[in-house]
Amino acid sequence: QVQLAESGGGLVQAGGSLRLSCVASGRTSYSMAWFRQGPGKEREFVATISWSGGNTFYADSVKGRFTISRDRAGNTAYLQMNTLKPDDTAVYYCAADLLERLSQTTNDYHYWGQGTQVTVSS
Repeated sequence: QVQLAESGGGLVQAGGSLRLSCVASGRTSYSMAWFRQGPGKEREFVATISWSGGNTFYADSVKGRFTISRDRAGNTAYLQMNTLKPDDTAVYYCAADLLERLSQTTNDYHYWGQGTQVTVSS
């Protein structure tokens, strides 16, 4: 079992920055990812990182603006979000994949957090 808890969401103006955190507890060795779900939209992939932190992958829509990382112990993942746009407004979810596939597909992830709201005003 892996328990995930996100934090760091909030309201920010366009062009601003936020840093999301996802604290994991339970078993070890899994990749982690961030997904988001905007109003009236399906949940979409944002970024993923391997257990070691050495491999990352981003959605084209956030590449160059967002950075995913995790601490040395592997228990906390971060999403640094810069140059935020109103289209980035969504609930952001943290997820863990025990098979470390670095997948963009929601069905490949075994555990999910409750989500944290990010709102970007224009």
